[in-house]
Amino acid sequence: MAQRPSVKGVADVVALIDGLGKITGRAQVIWFFVFGGLFLDAYSNAALSAGLGPMTSQMELTSTQVSILTATAPALAIIFNPVGGWLATRIGRVPPLLIAKVFAIAGALLAAFAGDFTVVWLGRVLVGVAYGIDFAVAMALLAEYTPAKLGGRLNLWQAVWYVATTSNLALALLFFNLDVGADIWRWSVGSAAVVAVALLLGQWLMLRESPTWLASKGRLDEAVVNLDKIYRIKAVAGKPDEATRAATEGPAIGFRQAGLLFKGEYLPRTILSSAISLGQSMQYFAVGWYLPLISLTIFGESFEKATIGSMVFNAFGIAGGLLSAYFGRRLGLRLSSAAGFAGVFVALLAMGLTFEKVPTAVAFLLPVLFILCHSAGPGANGKSIAALSYSSDVRALGTGVTGMVGSFGSVVGLYVFPQIKDSLGLADTFLVLSVVPLLGLITCLAIKWDPTKAASPDGAAGQDRAAVGAQAGSPQDTRSATAR
Repeated sequence: MAQRPSVKGVADVVALIDGLGKITGRAQVIWFFVFGGLFLDAYSNAALSAGLGPMTSQMELTSTQVSILTATAPALAIIFNPVGGWLATRIGRVPPLLIAKVFAIAGALLAAFAGDFTVVWLGRVLVGVAYGIDFAVAMALLAEYTPAKLGGRLNLWQAVWYVATTSNLALALLFFNLDVGADIWRWSVGSAAVVAVALLLGQWLMLRESPTWLASKGRLDEAVVNLDKIYRIKAVAGKPDEATRAATEGPAIGFRQAGLLFKGEYLPRTILSSAISLGQSMQYFAVGWYLPLISLTIFGESFEKATIGSMVFNAFGIAGGLLSAYFGRRLGLRLSSAAGFAGVFVALLAMGLTFEKVPTAVAFLLPVLFILCHSAGPGANGKSIAALSYSSDVRALGTGVTGMVGSFGSVVGLYVFPQIKDSLGLADTFLVLSVVPLLGLITCLAIKWDPTKAASPDGAAGQDRAAVGAQAGSPQDTRSATAR
């Protein structure tokens, strides 16, 4: 009988997972259950977007109240993205994901049964907490579950986002045809609680803690058990190597060590992933999130037409999200992001210069170009590049910080877009927003880092990881692990 491999630390766990040619069986099921949380995040956002018009009419909301409601969830995510990363670093990847589902259930139910603006807002606060925690942790866990050669699969989260958005729009259309009246938004928002309950049960039953995280904490016996449960990899726990001993004996990585992300070789990675995340979130939440409004302008003043138009636009988002994995593998995450930003820049310029001046077919194709280029490039890569750019000891913290930057962009897009539109009109607003993808394009061309073109950061030499663990508690001269 062949001798079982010995696991002495993170590098051994990563090597065993990277040696897999594909993800099958239980690992595949677990992988998609983690993606389910991202589906819920998108679904919850779409639920408010689809029912915003009827809610505004029923509750007689002011424009300021609408802006507050739409910006609340991403605003809370600014805080809870890094909090989620911190929790995942301290207590593991799985517990924060389950906690997030509880917040999502409570937020959806509170908003659905709300009698006034304040209660709806409190519901969105809870949804924002869930959104912030879930996204930061899910991407880190997916990166650790996935063999390096299949890292491009992380980009599929973008297709999942648009599938969720389309699903909620279709459900809103169903409720509309069932003649639920102005309460349609309650059904739309409340349905997110049903999705959250199903995910909470599924994740609680199926998810297993990341073997990589367990190894980073020196819990090698548990790491080999989970390697078997998830991948059917038979291994034995060995004597912890020097890097593992240094990491477990040193102070735990926390907020005080966030400076690691802005030093050494991690600095350009953090700048690049943050710029992509910020740019893609600003352009999506300024334009993509308001597709129902754009659809009304293009197709006419009808809830059904606006919703169907939005669903068609989102179908192209699904296609782009699926293509993003291919482009990420062929071009790399950096160049595919640059190409996507370039396409979005052209689309926004054309939309601004030709809005309401061209036939409906042309007016329809320009938002399609926007959605395709966004979802196939920076829309997907904004989260994936962060998850793949850091070693396991700081990965969740890195995805949390990047997510925080992206959430800031979401708030700006959601809050500023209506203000600019009211002042300048939709056409000039598109022209102003074209600056966002232009800056994203310049950043992608200026910084050359691409995790798909380099070895895994967890493949660093043992002494480099040991140095990080030993210096994690020192505020001076702390340096990051060097990815080979």
